[in-house]
Amino acid sequence: MRPTRAPLDVDSYIKPFPSGVRARLKRMRATIKRAAPSAIEKISYRMPAYALCGSLVWFAAFEHHVGFYPGASGVKKFARELRAYKYAKGSVQFPHDRPIPLDLVAAIVAFRAAENLSRFAAAPRGKAATAGRRAPRGSRAS
Repeated sequence: MRPTRAPLDVDSYIKPFPSGVRARLKRMRATIKRAAPSAIEKISYRMPAYALCGSLVWFAAFEHHVGFYPGASGVKKFARELRAYKYAKGSVQFPHDRPIPLDLVAAIVAFRAAENLSRFAAAPRGKAATAGRRAPRGSRAS
């Protein structure tokens, strides 16, 4: 069910999936963008990814679920809310036969964004320390 060629952008990642899966992926994308509007959208590990002062979250479609990858801290912080889903140290599976809990996804993304921004604000300053990790304009870390 995954694209055979590496997608160039998120639109080209989503396009080949069946309409029902495509709609789920579009809702995930919109939710992530609303929760972290300053995040940079890209393709990483052949899946949609978002970065804000470092890696933020990823998501991907599979035959029976949408995988969401907020990292270990995101899963740990929201473990109680994620009990109803299959999850591991840094990943969550949202089965296609159940609605994606978009409010929970948004909360996890917001948590990860705040975590990255606070880590960026606390990092030592200097050219080498901030290479590739600049805070977006208008963020609290700038």
